[in-house]
Amino acid sequence: MRIPNRGRPGGGVYVDAYNCLCGGAIASSMGGMDGRGARRMTGPDRERLSPCVCSTLRMVSRAVTQLYDDILRPSGLRVTQFSILGAIARLGDANLRQLEHTLAIDQTTLTRSLKLLERNGAIDRVPHPDGRIKAMTLTSKGRKALEAARPLWARAQDRVLRELGTTAWADAQRRLAHLLRVAVKKRRRIRGQSRVRPRRARRGSL
Repeated sequence: MRIPNRGRPGGGVYVDAYNCLCGGAIASSMGGMDGRGARRMTGPDRERLSPCVCSTLRMVSRAVTQLYDDILRPSGLRVTQFSILGAIARLGDANLRQLEHTLAIDQTTLTRSLKLLERNGAIDRVPHPDGRIKAMTLTSKGRKALEAARPLWARAQDRVLRELGTTAWADAQRRLAHLLRVAVKKRRRIRGQSRVRPRRARRGSL
């Protein structure tokens, strides 16, 4: 992918991410061979040179997010806000739990974005049978903002897919979906284990 650098704050993020990824790839390949490219390294050396999966994914996510944000800027929306408005538009009205599940956004980020959208007049609260639930719907201003942002979003999407390739992206989606399932499964298992309290030793036993 061509990495843009527009010479303004944030423009170098793409370049930094690209350089870091290349450096990680080089380090990873170096970790698999000696100076002559013949013997694979094992043990602590290999672990030290292995790129962190979490850090790499977060780095890519930040760079791609800022790319979309840059292109969406004329609409006044960030890509996260665009996704939230799009989800509410599809659902008609939506509550916090529905949006959290649909968009897989953590509650803190989602709540902050909703407050900003409400303050800007893009969404409004609507009555819900359960008074404890906060339901949101688009205002006329929100619908106009969403319509203005859609062609800009399509431009960002087309730029990424054109450089990456639809086949490569489809393959990446499958791999990322698998990684997501593994991470969720492992996290549930770890959280389940942490809730199990060890039994108290009987008095007089070792």
